[in-house]
Amino acid sequence: MIDKLLNKLGIETQAEKRRKNAIRLFFSGFSMGAADIVPGVSGGTVAFILGIYEELIYSIKIATSDAAKLLLKGKVNEALKSIPFQFLLPLGLGILSAVFTLAKLLDFLLTHHPVQIWSFFFGLVLISIFVVAKRIKKWEYTNFAALILGAIAAYLIVGLVPTQTPYTPLAVFLAGMVAIMAMILPGISGSFLLLIMGKYQQILGAVNNKEVGMLLVFVAGAIVGLAVFSQILNWLYTKHHDLLVATLIGFMAGSLRKVWPWKETLQTVLDSHGKEVPIVQINTLPTVFNAEVLVSLMLFMAAIIIILYIEKLNLTKEQTGVIKEVDKRSHS
Repeated sequence: MIDKLLNKLGIETQAEKRRKNAIRLFFSGFSMGAADIVPGVSGGTVAFILGIYEELIYSIKIATSDAAKLLLKGKVNEALKSIPFQFLLPLGLGILSAVFTLAKLLDFLLTHHPVQIWSFFFGLVLISIFVVAKRIKKWEYTNFAALILGAIAAYLIVGLVPTQTPYTPLAVFLAGMVAIMAMILPGISGSFLLLIMGKYQQILGAVNNKEVGMLLVFVAGAIVGLAVFSQILNWLYTKHHDLLVATLIGFMAGSLRKVWPWKETLQTVLDSHGKEVPIVQINTLPTVFNAEVLVSLMLFMAAIIIILYIEKLNLTKEQTGVIKEVDKRSHS
């Protein structure tokens, strides 16, 4: 009755707010999942852009640590109540939906239209650096140093040559641990680390071929990695906010080496499906200005416009109270 009256008056009800927030989180997760599929792009970067990174880290910490401790004490109901399902469930469903629906499409686009796809992601990461930089409350020498060190580290990491590792449950479990830690770090691509470890094509093939056993092993490794790494990130974010954000901005800047659109392949290998995969590339400049370059520049600008539009809309405004509460609880 009250809800109907509020709707007639044009006032948004709590149920309507929750529904809209769930939809927003689902598409935020979908965007993160799409980014995580692409080697060189981080889902953590997308979380930062969309203003949900702080709550993501805190919610993961609650689900993997605080709730787990309550479960071990036999307090099942308290454990379930402590988990922020309203945040994690729609976000997780969005990520999984992107992984299972876009894996083949992105694989096709990266194979047949790599320059255009990388141009879009290059624009997205580049403008995100400036957007995220606004989160730093006060720039100090230590923050600049952290940014530079983060950029150098990411630049070196994305230049590593992929190796070949066995396709065993233990190797897949460890790959899940490493990849998930990178996926929640802006600028460090979990997919690219999988590529370096020789696991990217294997896991992508497991997704496309629905190899449930190996996927469950990978997910188990990811859960363990999250449980450990979320504690560290939450502590750093609480105690050293500006220093952590500056480091993450450096990671994003260093990762631009990987997402530069124009490359020359120096060395390739054949994956398990007989497909040629580049492992050593150098960045180049386009030799002629043609339709491909024009489309690439348009996609580059489109990415910048999209991020600036998202910032202008201030999508985090609906969530401001939640984030403040998160910060308050994390300090307690």
